[in-house]
Amino acid sequence: MDNEKTVAYDTSPGNVSSDNGNSGHNLPVYGESSATQGTYAQRFVSSFKRDPNARTTPRGVVGADGKVFDLEGAAQATAESPLARKLKGRHLQMIAIGGSIGTGLFVGSGKALANGGPASLLIAFALIGVMLYCTVQALGEMAVLFPVAGSFSAYSTRFLDPAWGFAMGWNYAMQWLIVLPLEIVAASITLDYWKNGVSNAVWVTIFLLLIISINMFGVKGYGEAEFVFSIIKVVAVIGFIILGIVINCGGAPRGGYLGGRYWRDPGAFNNGFKGLCSIFVTAAFAFAGTELVGLAAAETANPRKSLPTAVKQVFWRITLFYIVSLTIVGLVVPFTDERLLSGETSVDAKASPFVIAINNAGIGGLDSVMNVVILIAVLSVGNSSVYGSSRTLAALAEQGQAPRILAYIDRKGRPLVGIGIASALGFLAYIAASPKQGDVFNWLLALSGLSSIFTWGSICLAHIRFRHGWAIQGHTLDELAFKSQPGVYGSWAGFLFNVLVLVVQFWVGFAPIGYAEMTVKEKIENFFSVYLAFPIVIAFYLGYKIVYRTSFVKATEMDLKSGIRELNLAELLAEERAERAAWPVWKRWYKIIC
Repeated sequence: MDNEKTVAYDTSPGNVSSDNGNSGHNLPVYGESSATQGTYAQRFVSSFKRDPNARTTPRGVVGADGKVFDLEGAAQATAESPLARKLKGRHLQMIAIGGSIGTGLFVGSGKALANGGPASLLIAFALIGVMLYCTVQALGEMAVLFPVAGSFSAYSTRFLDPAWGFAMGWNYAMQWLIVLPLEIVAASITLDYWKNGVSNAVWVTIFLLLIISINMFGVKGYGEAEFVFSIIKVVAVIGFIILGIVINCGGAPRGGYLGGRYWRDPGAFNNGFKGLCSIFVTAAFAFAGTELVGLAAAETANPRKSLPTAVKQVFWRITLFYIVSLTIVGLVVPFTDERLLSGETSVDAKASPFVIAINNAGIGGLDSVMNVVILIAVLSVGNSSVYGSSRTLAALAEQGQAPRILAYIDRKGRPLVGIGIASALGFLAYIAASPKQGDVFNWLLALSGLSSIFTWGSICLAHIRFRHGWAIQGHTLDELAFKSQPGVYGSWAGFLFNVLVLVVQFWVGFAPIGYAEMTVKEKIENFFSVYLAFPIVIAFYLGYKIVYRTSFVKATEMDLKSGIRELNLAELLAEERAERAAWPVWKRWYKIIC
């Protein structure tokens, strides 16, 4: 044992040494002990190095079909992305349940109530909710089978047209890149509710550093933060529903019994059909972020187990947190309340119907609690924006549709360059200290206004094309680990409804409520404030299609293999079905809906 030597070596490739006198890079021989880890500082620095398994598809590579865009290589690259797979079932469930509960519900619903009345508010949110249920089910079916980087933009490239995938990927990335400074500005404006006298620039700095820090902990940091944020938002919504029932029944210090008084006077509808149509985009903005559960599939430890449960819970979130809470809002706040339109921006808590209901009831202190929840919701969306944009940019780069440097993923599975770009754009939030913050805020918001509609429509269309290709290539639905409950019919309904929303929004943008009193300049500004995203998406699509001469993907040429994690999927599914057959009836019904 006297001859035993102890060596310490760096475990990184090509950098192994020992103290046995040999100058070559030799591995320790049998019987030698070695240090498997360096110091904390060494491990910290090493974590930022590129993942050795990372690969990207070079731009312009000629594929096997002779085309400029290598469709097969792009599918393979997203399937082999070195993103860390650390999200657990509880993370996905809370992202699905509380991921999109934000300012669209807490504040934006106030202006929607004023424009359309309580009945229009419920109808619009219910219709968008049904459409989104079909969309998320379709996304879940594809994401469980192909949990690849980029998710829906990658599905558009694989099943529709690489040019449309390019347009959708950049549309989605820009949406989230713009949202970060917007949400940080929103957080600073939210704090103005208390008239604290502190410069908004100070709060911008604090919030920006907080969000960047969370995302530097990788996907696990994002998941844990969203888990906490979502719990707070869910508890707040449930608490408001209970409080709203008490207020409506006359249990508040002020106001007495309300019942359905505000549905009779001032009424259930306002501004007729146009009032209803004007709420659709507000509802779409409120639900934005629901699709993140599909984007997170690539970083989930076991998407085949976790994702179906998370997807099914979207129905309950729509029903409980939106439909029930907005029903309560319509019962306790009249749409004629001037405070609903008093907000300087779309996140001003003074215009929140939740805060107005509490103030009307004479309950002191709770309005500040609700404002804290709004602040947390804003920070949650800001956190998601860095996650969503960085992962989408990395996936675009892996498909050769963005500069290759964006595909830099370090050894901890963090797309560092994407996170860096998203964080850098976050510094635009310092416009919060500018007197022009309202104008800048609204125009930045216009860039992302219709992004969610395009994303959801593309998911539905990609699912329709996927099902067609799946059948054409000789596969059956029994081979799918998770099947969309509304099926292809639901995807057609979701796609057509998204198209309808685009048409209706064009009408509302061209001839808004009260347009007769507006000047020509105001009409033009209003139109582009709600429809600016449309020409941008079309420009991206046509530009890429002309340059790269892409064609629509034929059903027989679709790649239906790259990205499937379990090689023995058929055997696993057979075992699971045998296990489900032994379940009691109550458990089978429970698993259908949850």
